[in-house]
Amino acid sequence: MSLIQDTMQNDFKRTAYIKTLGIYDWLFAAITLYGTYYAWGEYQHLMDVYEVGILFGTGLSLIALGWLWKPSRTLMLAVAGLSLFGVMQYGSGLAPAETNFFLRFLFSSQSAIMWMSALYVLATVTYFIALFMESEFTGKVATAMTWSATAMGLIGLMVRWRESYLISHDVGHIPVSNLYEVFVLFAIITALLYLFYEAKYKTRAMGGFVLLVISAAVAFLLWYTFEKGADEIQPLVPALQSYWMKIHVPANFIGYGCFALSAMVGVILLIRERAGEGSYAARILPAAELLDDVMYKSIALGFAFFTIATVLGAMWANEAWGGYWSWDPKETWALIVWLNYAAWLHMRLTKGWRGTQMAWWAVVGLFVTLFAFLGVNMFLSGLHSYGEL
Repeated sequence: MSLIQDTMQNDFKRTAYIKTLGIYDWLFAAITLYGTYYAWGEYQHLMDVYEVGILFGTGLSLIALGWLWKPSRTLMLAVAGLSLFGVMQYGSGLAPAETNFFLRFLFSSQSAIMWMSALYVLATVTYFIALFMESEFTGKVATAMTWSATAMGLIGLMVRWRESYLISHDVGHIPVSNLYEVFVLFAIITALLYLFYEAKYKTRAMGGFVLLVISAAVAFLLWYTFEKGADEIQPLVPALQSYWMKIHVPANFIGYGCFALSAMVGVILLIRERAGEGSYAARILPAAELLDDVMYKSIALGFAFFTIATVLGAMWANEAWGGYWSWDPKETWALIVWLNYAAWLHMRLTKGWRGTQMAWWAVVGLFVTLFAFLGVNMFLSGLHSYGEL
């Protein structure tokens, strides 16, 4: 009887939620579905059944995200509109990039990503100014900068996708295939996760700390661009020419973004606890309970997506190399990352560990994750050596 009552209550809640959806919710859904259907109509001849599934699954996921987190709708519509505008400036070739004003200074992939980089760094500084000055207006400016940087990063990736096909259909691919592209993706996902928690907990005091890790990613990205010429679009190696890349890599980087955010929140918690109650830090920083909750929820979300990504990676490996697991350095370190956060969640949920000990663990976990993400590519070789510096 209890199960039946719970089911009826859940059905009632879902029905009530659907009834509360307004005209703008349904309009957003209609626009997203139209865009998804249009993309399918234009490019279905280039897609296999799995890619069609990914396309429509992505469309439905974006609708769900837009309904549950309404500010993301504005971002999605702005990115779609400006990306299409940038793509239209190219026409049928890359030559306009040298002469077209909008491409040279705003909407070519490289221009948009440079804007993203500058805005994230400026937002980091602005968040800290807002924190120490306790200025609500300055905090709003920092938030606007972060949203703008995220939009420009997404526009850069969307336009880069089109640019790859303008080079050649054999070169064209979704822009999540090398360190340059995934560092952009990492910055975007981490920022979006932070913006969600900023709105949920109604505090901007975490912003400067979280954006420090994004600014570090930007610094690497700029070095990688100007020192190594990494922004140049290259053909995919055979192992990456798979639909698995379209779902494995984004899921992986949602995990990485969550783990990075949790570590920086852990840093805030350590600073607050070290300063003590009644200190200046305790006054301007969020409460320890809030920070602990954000850290836990971020790791839980990241662990879920990282688990999905690991399973997808094993399936991809079986298709590409004939085996689900080969103890390749990348796979081994992915397992270490997974075990680390599984243990973190186990101690939190079963032993009730809280506070500074878990914050230190989250910070150490970021370094473990960083080695799995970047260190393996730098110092070890294996089946994933196509991602090396």
